[in-house]
Amino acid sequence: MIVFDLACSGGHVFEAWFGSQADYDDQRARKLVSCPICGDGAVDKAPMAPRISGTRSNATPDPKQVMQAMMMAQRRMLANSEDVGDRFASEARAIHAGDSEDRLIHGQTTPAEAKALIEEGVPVAPLPFPVRDPARDN
Repeated sequence: MIVFDLACSGGHVFEAWFGSQADYDDQRARKLVSCPICGDGAVDKAPMAPRISGTRSNATPDPKQVMQAMMMAQRRMLANSEDVGDRFASEARAIHAGDSEDRLIHGQTTPAEAKALIEEGVPVAPLPFPVRDPARDN
């Protein structure tokens, strides 16, 4: 895994993890990379500064703010993609093969089928996890 410091045009800087530089390039080209804070799709690598031992902040982020940002990112992912339900694997293969319109989709599949898609080179990623609105939780 590679960690990139990314920045959106709104000035937010955040970390993102990718399997390789090629994965980052592919996901960015397909407009799958966006700012988790504001949703801006104009994202690029942030200027890198060396991390010097002992200077990194030990501040813990507010858990409610982290959950809120994750919830908003997941809502944007779902709102900007088509729900294909249990046809996910077949639709993903068709898009990858060029037999179906290139578009963002989401749906359900089994872990074994998801593994098979990845092994076939079909670019798929799971939703991070179900995120609940922290304002509704105690």
